[in-house]
Amino acid sequence: MELYSTLETILTASAPDQKIALFRAFYRTYREGRIVRRPDAKITVFTAPSYRPFCTVIDPKEVPRRTNLGTAKGQTLLLHAIAHIEYSAIDLALDALYRFRECGESFENDWLEVADDEVRHFEMIEGLLRELGSRYGEYLVHDALFEASMRTLDLVERMAVVPRYLEANGLDATPQILRKLDSHRADPMIQKIVAALHVILEEEVDHVRKGDRWFQEACIRAGVEPSIYFEIIERHYPQSFPRKIAINCEARRQAGFDPDELEKISPTKC
Repeated sequence: MELYSTLETILTASAPDQKIALFRAFYRTYREGRIVRRPDAKITVFTAPSYRPFCTVIDPKEVPRRTNLGTAKGQTLLLHAIAHIEYSAIDLALDALYRFRECGESFENDWLEVADDEVRHFEMIEGLLRELGSRYGEYLVHDALFEASMRTLDLVERMAVVPRYLEANGLDATPQILRKLDSHRADPMIQKIVAALHVILEEEVDHVRKGDRWFQEACIRAGVEPSIYFEIIERHYPQSFPRKIAINCEARRQAGFDPDELEKISPTKC
């Protein structure tokens, strides 16, 4: 099995069941050491995300807001939004592996572990969606994560934007969601959602930590200082810092953010 052509096949698979089955077969083969690499093969810049065939895509500002979490509809919209993030994250992890071929097997191992986690997260969330009589693809989604990946075709920028900005923002947002769910904790479905979110939050810390490691490594390779992080984020997401909501200081520390960074990111003292 050739690494990069297989990754391209997985990345462009147009149905969740197909993508996940292809990934699991590939990852099993990879761990058995039965992989060859042709790093000189053409690298594609994708023009559309793999979920386009079964999702209706709109502007991020038009995506339905998740309110009334005490109702099945509110829970379904919340779960659908999370499923979209997790499904997109599978491709984000695999695209890093597909695109940055100079980084070696340690990089491969890290992002395949991330992809494997994201597959499990997606299946866990979609399982809850199905309990509510829904499925991934039923509601409107946006392309923000896909567009971020295709705008960051340089390793320093990719590691800054995807794990250290977008995923790290998730470390802040998940506790906010959990607080909103707390008033509905007697609902058995809410209990399942809360349990799933705790798993995702804990494992996403490790994903951001891997991104931090490779951001630092990418900066060394490129001969730039890690402080370029704020310049990169300002270019892609102007006026993002300080964050408008309280940040998850402890999770960000565990994920590699240093005190000076936290001071610039946090709206209050960490």
